[in-house]
Amino acid sequence: MFKAKAYSASSATSPLALDSIQRREAGERDVQIEILFCGICHSDLHTARNEWSSVMPTTYPCVPGHEIVGRVIKVGSEVKNCKPEDIVGVGCLVDSDQTCPHCQADVEQFCANATFTYNSPDKHLGGVTYGGYSESIVVDQRFVLHVPGNLNLAGVAPLLCAGITTYSPMRRWGELKGKKVGIVGLGGLGHMGVKFARAFGSHVVVFTTSPGKKEDALRLGAHEVILSTNPREMKPHIGSFDFILDTIAVEHDINGYINMLGLDGNITLVGAPEKPLPVSSFALLFGRKSISGSLIGGIKETQEMLDFCGEHDITSDVEVIPIQQVNEAYERLLKSDVKYRFSIDMASLKSK
Repeated sequence: MFKAKAYSASSATSPLALDSIQRREAGERDVQIEILFCGICHSDLHTARNEWSSVMPTTYPCVPGHEIVGRVIKVGSEVKNCKPEDIVGVGCLVDSDQTCPHCQADVEQFCANATFTYNSPDKHLGGVTYGGYSESIVVDQRFVLHVPGNLNLAGVAPLLCAGITTYSPMRRWGELKGKKVGIVGLGGLGHMGVKFARAFGSHVVVFTTSPGKKEDALRLGAHEVILSTNPREMKPHIGSFDFILDTIAVEHDINGYINMLGLDGNITLVGAPEKPLPVSSFALLFGRKSISGSLIGGIKETQEMLDFCGEHDITSDVEVIPIQQVNEAYERLLKSDVKYRFSIDMASLKSK
């Protein structure tokens, strides 16, 4: 084992602060990575503050971070897919059993024995896993992703969660070229949904409650922007969408968006509101419409997403911050005061 600098939360009410954590030495199939950038996901905040205690209680100290980009500094003797100095990524998963039907189908995120990047049982060291708010991490080679060399690394980091979360349901839905696609919400997830839908060749429409976001939505690739609180803007689009991606994580009227779907249209939820959303059965029945959910993606699909981003020059819009500003970033995140993701420059950890 070796010690690594990190930022951790010691309780649900304490700010994140400098800490020292244990990392395992790289085994035969492991890759040790020097972390260069780590994105801030809203899940980090929820976990650090134990806001998901009913389903995923937090074990402290908690080191968040599952949007990791770094440089390989050591590989085990059996590692074949990367070498020292390679630029790689690590997302929300660092292990799974690799034998269950879900793993065999390349959807490791649904494996009952999946190990998440942080706050998950650590089968190597005991306790729980520690995430990317640290100077290094050791990961099984099967969960290490290759980063295209043409992309800005700070902007790549959020692709490992926000990117795959929006890419996966769109790719799974089918051919989107020429289809009418709606994106509900223009935040960390929504702005990635706009970029992917545009790259897929869709007619992209953003639904927002904020008139001030229209210009940015168009800049990101939307063809149209609808103010969802204005019935006059909504009415002409009723029954016209093939697919809608709902990224909203707070309580909202989903039936208004179901009404926007055409025959056999689908709305997929990637946001997770705290309270259940009432759904009108009639809104689904008339039009044979469907509603579904989606959770990140498997390793194979995440690599596909990164390769797609390399081909289409897609990264997340980020504000790069030093690790010392992480608590301020959390407060700003609560106010939606970021366009559109924070990316931590982990070189700042070495300066302290």
